[in-house]
Amino acid sequence: MKIKKHIPNLLTLGNLFCGTIAAIFAVESNFTGAALFVVIGILFDFLDGFVARLLKVSGDLGTQLDSLADMVTSGVVPGIVMFKLIQYDLFDSPNSFEDSILDISLIGLILTLGACYRLAKFNLDTRQTDSFIGLPTPAMCLFVISLPLIQEYSEIEFVQNLISNNYFLIGVTLVLTYLMNAELPLFSLKFKDSSFKKNWIIYLFLVISLTLILLINYLSIPIIITLYIVLSIFKNLIPKI
Repeated sequence: MKIKKHIPNLLTLGNLFCGTIAAIFAVESNFTGAALFVVIGILFDFLDGFVARLLKVSGDLGTQLDSLADMVTSGVVPGIVMFKLIQYDLFDSPNSFEDSILDISLIGLILTLGACYRLAKFNLDTRQTDSFIGLPTPAMCLFVISLPLIQEYSEIEFVQNLISNNYFLIGVTLVLTYLMNAELPLFSLKFKDSSFKKNWIIYLFLVISLTLILLINYLSIPIIITLYIVLSIFKNLIPKI
């Protein structure tokens, strides 16, 4: 039995491990801890595919493990975070689950359902080898986990009030759930060569993203993901550019 074929799967399990810890932090309303382990989990998610291709050991088992791990890290965790955000805005403090089992905070868990549906479709969709159709679950997750961090660390009152508005949070939940499962082609961030002409949209996206991160910190995350979607739509409308 070759050890190298198990290396990508171990990295995938690392993603699952981090996602599980992030879920515990999210339940305890420790959003900084949840975000940290989500980011580490997403890094494992990137590395497992990269290492699998490098070692040429890709297989069906790895594909299934990858989606199962993503379901926790990028599906369950953002659902819990959104649940908690809506619950906070309802009661100004964390409420017990028994008291909130019938309130609107459960709408946040629609993100988890949407992520599950997307991941199941992704495993069967042969069109998404070099690009994505619909918003990837890690992108959705990063968008959601950035919201409590923006609320805590941003000094912009309008942004804080917006994230404290349940109409906004429910709207974000429904829009992100739709985008994950929409027939919307999104450009790949993989470089096939170093040509600027063929990769101009990737270079543009990366330059703007880096600038936003340096200027506005956590607030840049939802803006970057929105920019990714807008640029993809633009590229789809004018494919020859």
